[in-house]
Amino acid sequence: MPFSSVLGASSVIRPGVCTSTTRPSVPYEGQLIYETDTDRVAAYNGSAWVYTATGAVLQVKSTTKTDTFTTTSTSFTDVTGLSVSITPTSASNKILVILNMNGSQQVGTNACFARLMRDSTAIAIGDAAGSRVRSTFALINSDAGDFLLDNAGMNFLDSPATTSALTYKAQVIAATSGTVYVNRTGNDGDSTSGVRAVSSITVMEVAP
Repeated sequence: MPFSSVLGASSVIRPGVCTSTTRPSVPYEGQLIYETDTDRVAAYNGSAWVYTATGAVLQVKSTTKTDTFTTTSTSFTDVTGLSVSITPTSASNKILVILNMNGSQQVGTNACFARLMRDSTAIAIGDAAGSRVRSTFALINSDAGDFLLDNAGMNFLDSPATTSALTYKAQVIAATSGTVYVNRTGNDGDSTSGVRAVSSITVMEVAP
């Protein structure tokens, strides 16, 4: 005699594949389905369908930059090697971005800023306010900046609303004049008091 005949059909776990609009019309409590349009698993609790793994991290991508970068640009410029790509599995999912940078400036570089980008769009930046530079954070801004290394970072939960490939990256700017350095000091003396550091960018796809 089939096992299902002994226990009854409702006692057998029968996962199915459907979409969020074609769920079973007569579900049973504990039934599991996989929705191809949302890329999520749902369970029927006896009165409604509820998604499992709410808030789960679905994938993680990360890039660590171990070499240095230098720019004198007074426009925002990509930091070479400090970018990461991810393709969301569902347009309803969010992307948690974690950016961590080590940087410095040449003495006289009185405005050294960084910003986070999604493809060509700046995200996690301050509101517009006159001529002020909209940025994610500032790096060292000190007369002693030539000898100091600053660490700054940002966690940002992005809602890109797409399943297309995305590239998240960091940009920096010497807004007035001078030089901006990443992963090294401005002085960069070759001695045991000198330093080489790392910067990183990590993205995580999160189910809502």
